[in-house]
Amino acid sequence: MATFTYKGEDREGNLVTETVTAPDRFAVYAIARQNGHAVSSIKSSGNVSLLALFNIERINSFLSRVNQDEMVMITRNLGSMITAGLTIGRALSVIERQSSNPRLKMIVKRLIERINQGDPFHEGLREFPNEFSNLYVAMVKAGEESGNLAETLQTLAIQIERANNLKKKVTGAMIYPSIVMMVMVVIAILMMIFVMPAVLKVFENGNMELPATTKFLIAITNLMNTYTVYIIAGLLLGMMGIVYFFKTTIGKTAFSFSVVRIPVIGTLAKETNAARTARTLSSLLKSGVDVIQALEITEEVVQNIFYKRIIRRARDRVEKGSPLSETFIEENKLYPILVGEMILVGEETGQISGMMGELAVFYENEVERKTKDLSTIIEPLLMVVIGTGVGFFALALIGPIYSISDSVS
Repeated sequence: MATFTYKGEDREGNLVTETVTAPDRFAVYAIARQNGHAVSSIKSSGNVSLLALFNIERINSFLSRVNQDEMVMITRNLGSMITAGLTIGRALSVIERQSSNPRLKMIVKRLIERINQGDPFHEGLREFPNEFSNLYVAMVKAGEESGNLAETLQTLAIQIERANNLKKKVTGAMIYPSIVMMVMVVIAILMMIFVMPAVLKVFENGNMELPATTKFLIAITNLMNTYTVYIIAGLLLGMMGIVYFFKTTIGKTAFSFSVVRIPVIGTLAKETNAARTARTLSSLLKSGVDVIQALEITEEVVQNIFYKRIIRRARDRVEKGSPLSETFIEENKLYPILVGEMILVGEETGQISGMMGELAVFYENEVERKTKDLSTIIEPLLMVVIGTGVGFFALALIGPIYSISDSVS
């Protein structure tokens, strides 16, 4: 147990200060409500017991994570229960009882506490930025202010689900070739260390002229067996260095520049960014978020640095009175021409959110189709790479074997 001092007001509006003993801050709010107090601040006295420090529920909530599928579920269920007439606090209580995720239960419990204190729902969400993005908070705030929270939550659930599906499809298309290439590298290293030395020793002891491929293979094998630890350490450090490099500003810029220019992959990247931009803008504008704030949040959602710059430029121009479509039409090297034209039609008809929604569906379907086609393109390329590697080893080993056979004959 720990000692806490809380400040707040009683039912008559008088300031109160109370010191209580409780296992955590959540329990303090419960005690304050029983006393008829509204809490404004809580301060711990520092007398924390080992039992409170190693609370299993707290440890589980710290170690657990809320995935996107769970976010879709709770968002959609909240919208459905509010539509059915439940208050937001009661709907959250239902979700807390249904959930088996310790972190999600902790978050929902805290949201209920905030709502019982009189805080708006969106203010409670800000306390958990890792789970609830600025997009989520902005849409919920707009829904609360407009009185259409249930409809906004349903729209938000669709937004999260579509964005998550899009990410899964693009990631899934890259996983297969990555795994195959990693397995090839691991097998090649293991062969060089454990198999090839015994085979190549026969060739080295024989008095014969070895082909260039065999000499190269012998040199690599000797190098790897002599400096095995250093080479493996170098590979690991190299991989860590590459990961670190792509997290730097220069690395992010280089990756953002190159990914949209790779054949096939570049088209997929452009359409993925177009879908993400259109889906985010459509959801925000439909929920009642103003276009400036919608563009600011969309800039955070897209990952490519050059797309971020385009959206920032569009926001600056809209603030000065220019139409939204102007920037997207000019940037047709990154955003497909259809994006700017559809936004222009939306501006002329007053249906920008609807047009952006249709645009998002179109490019999401295009990305899905292209990721399926990508598999059929990648598989033959992988076969060529694997065949080249196998052919190299075959030439390096079969050539000397024939020489030995001829000498024996």
